[in-house]
Amino acid sequence: MIIREIQQKDNKEAATFIRAAFPEFEIPKVGTAYEDPETDAMFEAYQGEREVYFVIEEDGEVVGGAGIKQLRDNKDNVCELQKMYFLTKTRGKGYGKQMFAKCLEAAKDFGYKQCYLESASQLKAAIHIYESFGFTHLDGPLGNTGHYSCGVWMLKELS
Repeated sequence: MIIREIQQKDNKEAATFIRAAFPEFEIPKVGTAYEDPETDAMFEAYQGEREVYFVIEEDGEVVGGAGIKQLRDNKDNVCELQKMYFLTKTRGKGYGKQMFAKCLEAAKDFGYKQCYLESASQLKAAIHIYESFGFTHLDGPLGNTGHYSCGVWMLKELS
């Protein structure tokens, strides 16, 4: 297993593992990453400053990923953990925790003070990981992610 930065050749596999979770967990497709235009061009979507998208490669196949980017429409020094998804066959191996740690390390290296995330209540294992890393629940969303169907909002101090 290798965690590395996304490459342009990974776009199709990234879109596949991101979208695969939605029917599996009965997450709405509208108002989520499923229909986000970035999902089909993940490499291109993470080429700005202070942003990165990592993928997990297992036996030559890209099987999961997650990224860090400035929280849209938020003037504070807050990043967002984005599009953390894994293929079913990859779950339960501890990759999620490793990926999460890698993303938080990148967020600190970029100088962000807080990390925000949105999730769906159906993703109980992911929410448990977020809580174990010190994320706390919020009563409502921050910024303007466009993912209005996400009902779980969490924040962590990075300093």
